[in-house]
Amino acid sequence: MSGYLTTHVLDTAAGCPGEGIDLVLYKVNDGQLSELKRATTNDDGRVDSPILSVDEFAVGTYELHFFAGDYFRRSGTALADPAFLDEVVIRFGIADADAHYHVPLLISPYSYSTYRGS
Repeated sequence: MSGYLTTHVLDTAAGCPGEGIDLVLYKVNDGQLSELKRATTNDDGRVDSPILSVDEFAVGTYELHFFAGDYFRRSGTALADPAFLDEVVIRFGIADADAHYHVPLLISPYSYSTYRGS
């Protein structure tokens, strides 16, 4: 296997990287979540190293949980109580153990999108 998993976050409302966003990666097994890794985005909105390295990478279903509400509150963005988007969850599958999977998050207080990046 030579695949690995990366992510980054862009704040589309402010037009900047999503700096300091905490995230958790889970593996999904029979509907149960197993925590694999915690990380925080750097000043470029990226995690400094792969979330899943070559040694950890495996075919399966995963979830990335991004704590976007905390980020927006710290940045001074006024949010409703409760926030429309607080914890953003992206469930995705890894089917190729030799590929690079990049799962970016484009976020604003009221919307988000993702795609399989490169």
